[in-house]
Amino acid sequence: MTTLNGTIGSRVGVRPRAVIVGIVAVLGTAVISVLTLGTGEFPIPPADVVRTLFGQGTPAQDFIVNELRLPRMITAILVGMALAAGGAVFQSLVRNPLGSPDILGITNGAGTAALTVVILGGSSTQLSLAAVAGGLGAALLIQLIGGRHGLHGYRFILVGIGLAAIFTGISGYLLTRGVQMENARAMLWLTGSLDGRDWQQAGPLLGVLAVTLPILLLACGPGLRILEMGDDAAAALGVPVRVLRTSALFVAALLVSCAAAAAGPVAFVALIAPHLAKRLTRAPGPNLVPSLAMGALLLVGADWIAQHAARPLPVGVVTGIVGGAYLVWLLTTERRAGRI
Repeated sequence: MTTLNGTIGSRVGVRPRAVIVGIVAVLGTAVISVLTLGTGEFPIPPADVVRTLFGQGTPAQDFIVNELRLPRMITAILVGMALAAGGAVFQSLVRNPLGSPDILGITNGAGTAALTVVILGGSSTQLSLAAVAGGLGAALLIQLIGGRHGLHGYRFILVGIGLAAIFTGISGYLLTRGVQMENARAMLWLTGSLDGRDWQQAGPLLGVLAVTLPILLLACGPGLRILEMGDDAAAALGVPVRVLRTSALFVAALLVSCAAAAAGPVAFVALIAPHLAKRLTRAPGPNLVPSLAMGALLLVGADWIAQHAARPLPVGVVTGIVGGAYLVWLLTTERRAGRI
């Protein structure tokens, strides 16, 4: 048993290709972040942005970069990381690239709960708490409905799609009951936006990531790699399959829900980031670290595109367009490969 576990561990350990992908994604995130921090009504050259970040800018540059723009950028990075980590876990649990919280109803549950608060005129804090509760509630429903014989395969996906449809219908009804101002606020949130984000959104999300990422990386990550071999093989190797699935499900749902609380249900980042990371690293398992870096890169890049459009767009519009095209391509390739 020890020899077999050791062999598996060596096969899924640190891989040079995964390290390279992670480093390139981090560097790309840093470059785009600097460019974005210099973008706005008062443009700042990249060199001045870097100097300002190190405390050597003028008072005006320090206020614009560190007080006005940096909180939004940090929020974008953290939201991208949270969505990517959640998506990687979901895809690993169902062993399917379509296992994204966007498709499985987690973000829909968070959106419906938050929309209820918006329509009722609740505060931003209440909206954030409702989004977290809604996402976790959706995960609980998936566990209760589809997890009687293990959460895996297309049953998981079909249950999630059904719940997503229900939540979408409820959200549509709520929008018909709200007044114009409430509906405008609700639609902006449902689209996914980083406008006006500050440390109030970034701080709590950073705390959640600091607690949950070690759990995923150290406690769940090795088990999820083995779980991709199948439930029977994982159980034979001593993996507590049911406990691992349930724990990973709720930790991933918490990450996705907190990301939605911070920036709204930004579409498709949780689908694209882990899938791209796995294709680029060519490594088994959830590829959590490369996925985290890829998620940050995707959302920061989408935010840069959104700010440079003819008219500034919510970041969710950009991720929705790019992600929708990517989903069509993914479905086509999976169909040709005979996996769907």
